[in-house]
Amino acid sequence: MKVAVYYSASDIRVEERPKPRIGDGEILVKMKACGICGSDLMEWYRIKKAPRVLGHEMVGVVAESKSSRFKEGDVVFASHHVPCNNCKYCNEGDHTACETLHRGNFDPGGFSEYVRVPKINVDFGTYVLPENVSIEEGTMIEPLACCVRGQRVIGVKPGHVVLIPGAGVSGLMNIQLAKLRGAYVVSTDVNAYRLEKAKEFGADEVLNAEEELDVKADRIIMCTGAKSAFEKMWGCLDRKGRILTFAIPNEDIVVPSENFWRNEYAMASSYGAAPSDLEESLRLISSGKVKVKGMITDRFPLEKILEGWKLAGKGGKTLKVLITGE
Repeated sequence: MKVAVYYSASDIRVEERPKPRIGDGEILVKMKACGICGSDLMEWYRIKKAPRVLGHEMVGVVAESKSSRFKEGDVVFASHHVPCNNCKYCNEGDHTACETLHRGNFDPGGFSEYVRVPKINVDFGTYVLPENVSIEEGTMIEPLACCVRGQRVIGVKPGHVVLIPGAGVSGLMNIQLAKLRGAYVVSTDVNAYRLEKAKEFGADEVLNAEEELDVKADRIIMCTGAKSAFEKMWGCLDRKGRILTFAIPNEDIVVPSENFWRNEYAMASSYGAAPSDLEESLRLISSGKVKVKGMITDRFPLEKILEGWKLAGKGGKTLKVLITGE
């Protein structure tokens, strides 16, 4: 089978590998579509484990099954990270801190013709898509689930002013979620096209991030990794406010310690999603409460993944880029 092997952001090679063999309780999925995640584009983060096959926003058709839960022909979304449900973190509801969740993955990765889904992923992180959810929409389940968890972590509530710097895919998803929770949402970006999209997806205000921001927010959800944006946000946070580092910068950021203390700020991070977040994400997409189809702007076959990678990294009028299978 063909696989796309990541050596660096400018060196992704389509190579041949044997098709994985499945064991008891496992399934083999023929990849139909897999999204390029923002974390995939962070070379400083991904290069540490190169060469490897990336891809975790994957939907496909079950080609072989040794699980009683799924049959050949089922169209499924499978999560690459699942918790053990037995450790101290899982028992306290902190599933994304679970070591099993951090270690687990597909074999070899979503950017390949076929993917072996291990038994634990089959049992705790694989879902048949409802008929009203398309394959392309299914690739957005995992990214939306991460947003669901992030807003749960910082406690977005009705009446909150929520500032969301960055109007890429994660920003647009967080806008919709915050609106569903009854918040007043302000979106910022330097890209005019993305600001238009932010308005389209429900932001109450859209502001150019390069201008002075006259905002006092109860919650700030950082959907950009720009260091300058992080440094600017402290002046936009109201007392007792919370900042979520949804996107992360590739260098250390400065926290104004006196203001942090006097104003009782809180800062949180959010990694991945728990099974309950995935299930909520699927319900939100299936019900139409969160719109994701309009975020998918570009599609490339597996053989042209490097072209898609470069486009995804440019921004501009590109939002979500999908790599497609046959």
